[in-house]
Amino acid sequence: MKPLKTKVSITLDVDLVDAIKELAENDDRSFSQYINIVLKEWVARKGNSD
Repeated sequence: MKPLKTKVSITLDVDLVDAIKELAENDDRSFSQYINIVLKEWVARKGNSD
């Protein structure tokens, strides 16, 4: 069975990390969960705009 998630390592600007951490906390989610949600939404929108 294929794993549902994959660990990745990326480098982000400090101000972006701080903003995402705050947004995630306000949404009662982990940093990783929040990034996953935001990226899924962006990919879905981008796929519909082509």
